[in-house]
Amino acid sequence: MEAAVINEFDRKKLCPAAFSFQVVGGKWNLPLLAVLAEHEPIRHNELKRKLGGITATTLANSLKELIAYGVVHREAYMEMPLRVEYSLTEAGRELVPLIEAIVTWGGKHMPES
Repeated sequence: MEAAVINEFDRKKLCPAAFSFQVVGGKWNLPLLAVLAEHEPIRHNELKRKLGGITATTLANSLKELIAYGVVHREAYMEMPLRVEYSLTEAGRELVPLIEAIVTWGGKHMPES
């Protein structure tokens, strides 16, 4: 089963915490959400530049997954050339304070090397 596609049966098997961690738990999902929280709306190539190290395919797949979860919105403008922008949905904006709290916690408790 592809992670981005969760049918109703699978949603019923997940507890809310497991679903939440599934949304933010992908390798690139949390960094993507953080960039979107600071720079929305944003275009695909700008996202790729800000995330340094992510491939175009991985970025596209991560965005599709976050769109399927309902935390990212994709807006396509029928212009030539086609312009596509990504932004957080209301549900995505609700995640921002939680992400900030996770970052704060990590800063306090991360072992020093």
